[in-house]
Amino acid sequence: MSKTIVLFGRLMRHILRSPDTIITVLLMPIAFMLLFVYVFGGALKGSLPAGTTYVNYLLPGILLIAIASGISYTAFRLFTDVQNGLFTRFNSMPISRSAMLWAHVLTSLVSNMISVVIIIAIALLMGFRSSASFLNWLAVIGILALFTLTLTWIAVIPGITAKSIDGASAFSYPIIFLPFLSSAFIPTATMPKVLRIFAENQPVTSIANTIRALLNSQPAGSSIWVALAWCVGIMIVAYLFAMRAYRAKI
Repeated sequence: MSKTIVLFGRLMRHILRSPDTIITVLLMPIAFMLLFVYVFGGALKGSLPAGTTYVNYLLPGILLIAIASGISYTAFRLFTDVQNGLFTRFNSMPISRSAMLWAHVLTSLVSNMISVVIIIAIALLMGFRSSASFLNWLAVIGILALFTLTLTWIAVIPGITAKSIDGASAFSYPIIFLPFLSSAFIPTATMPKVLRIFAENQPVTSIANTIRALLNSQPAGSSIWVALAWCVGIMIVAYLFAMRAYRAKI
């Protein structure tokens, strides 16, 4: 564990010495938030539940997009370390074989939570307000952390097996696009029937609905259990494939 923490410190120092990485990750979700709130917000407001501001409705989806965007850099960092032979080098030392891998996973979790805090701060400046209790906020943080870990284990697979940098990060594009086909930006009731069926039965909708309900101190209902089931189920499958790829490659 101590070696994992040391390696985690190395990766975090690299990120802090290259703040452009964090800025690049934040640019797109912040741009989407500004665009949808100030350009499309007036037109979309009529489709929202009564008394709901668009920035409050939109924020959960923006947070999920930010995490999906940040995950691509996890795959990029993994790919770079694999190609540079760092995994092989560290595995020849008296440290746990998986220490380097877990350091990347922990780095992904921490760096994405930093992005989440920054985006929430900007949303507050844009008028976001929450009536959530302390326990509700803890639940939101827990769900976002679980979502991050789920995507991180997915990112490990191309990060280890990809043949190029572009191949390592390209997997994130469909994940970033997925919130647009969910309840993240507009209620699914306004969508055409076929798209509505897909949107209501894909993971992002239940996760976004759960976070939105918790932030507004409303009952999450079955959405929270569906969200947890999606995240845990996908994470277990991704973890098994990631570890298999790791053992085969390293």
